[in-house]
Amino acid sequence: MSRRRDLLLVAGAGVASLAAPRRLRAQATPARKVNIVMTQGVSGLALHELARQQGYFTEARIEPNVLLVSDGAKCVAALLSGASEICMWSGFNQVTPAIERGGAMKILAGSLSLPSLALYSAKPGVRKLSDLEGKVVGIGAPGTVLHQMMVYLMTKENVSADKVMFRNVGSNADILKAVVAGTVDAGLSDVDVFDQQEKYGIHTVEGGLLWEAIPDYTNQATYASDAAIREHRDDLVRLLAAYAKAYRYVCSPESRDAFIKARQTVTGEADTQHAISQWSWIQKTQPYAKDLILTDEQINLVQRLNIQFKTQRQVLPIEKVADMSLARDAVKMLA
Repeated sequence: MSRRRDLLLVAGAGVASLAAPRRLRAQATPARKVNIVMTQGVSGLALHELARQQGYFTEARIEPNVLLVSDGAKCVAALLSGASEICMWSGFNQVTPAIERGGAMKILAGSLSLPSLALYSAKPGVRKLSDLEGKVVGIGAPGTVLHQMMVYLMTKENVSADKVMFRNVGSNADILKAVVAGTVDAGLSDVDVFDQQEKYGIHTVEGGLLWEAIPDYTNQATYASDAAIREHRDDLVRLLAAYAKAYRYVCSPESRDAFIKARQTVTGEADTQHAISQWSWIQKTQPYAKDLILTDEQINLVQRLNIQFKTQRQVLPIEKVADMSLARDAVKMLA
């Protein structure tokens, strides 16, 4: 993990030359360092590395200074403390409760719009969602995105979450290990093992492909502190434009080799099968917010679930929790 973090913290800094007359060339504008916080998921790290390798940060005159944390709550804490200016992606169900409590931040854009998770089990008797009643399901911390998505999935399929025992076992990767070991009966994990279920002795639970079962639940979003928006708006717009280019590129067939290389760089794994599985899923589902816009309904769905989970008292007005103007300005840069 330290190797992965060091790699990201030394993200490529570059300059973009300004247009000039034939006999005179203007001095290049120096790159501006932007303090970014993001969670440690392999998908996000691979996308960031892809953007770096493709030179998108250099083109945008941005030098990313990345802080890696374990979950979205720590992303919020980094923004409120001033340690970071923007969170490029994490589940955002903790953002609106923080705003309700007086936290000065805004949701700026979408990132990973579709849930990239499937419900796996190694137990022969767990084949459909209703089989989970009386069983142990692995999640992250109670109330976090993994927990919320699991409850939302069960609610949509008329399966009582009250009849399931939820156990905090950590990240997606930790949940997969617990499923394989049989210490939990089922759990959500990433699509990078979707094509290798036989290898791990697991299977997907019927109705448990989240990108099909709950496509209206937005997996991850981008958000920033009000101070950063006020003081460094142009820098954030250029950064959003760089990531928008990465979203568009990774969703294109031309990105296969570059994505495999980027994922191998951040994981240190020589095996390409996980990367191919993940890239193939991206091509099929087109999960990234290529236009960066997060709709009011996407935000309000999460707010309503927060009320159900009693982490938020009421649905806040969109203008209090979101500002899509930066995303729109970033997309204009790509036209």
